Amino acid sequence: MNIQIFGRKKCFDTKKAERYFKERSIKYQFIDIDIKGLSKGELNSVKVSVPINTLINISSKDYTKLNLDKIRSIEIKEEILLNNPKLIKTPIVRNGKLATLGYKNEIWQKWE
Repeated sequence: MNIQIFGRKKCFDTKKAERYFKERSIKYQFIDIDIKGLSKGELNSVKVSVPINTLINISSKDYTKLNLDKIRSIEIKEEILLNNPKLIKTPIVRNGKLATLGYKNEIWQKWE
């Protein structure tokens, strides 16, 4: 297993995800999404499992400021997400080509 957790230090669900893997002695890599963000390749890998529209945090202050509610083009949404990581919901947990959004321990159990 090659687990990566993209999250925020202050996100409650990110902390729960980290605790889930720690309790099971599963090694993981934590990436602070606000500092490092997602690369285009990582976003492409994640969107295979998680639709792009569900990755967008509609309660973010930047959501309406950037008019994301009016944009229909997936390519433009992807570009905005890559440039504004605060718009991405967390945690994103990746295991190779598989990915989940949020705390999904029932799916992670199948990965073990």
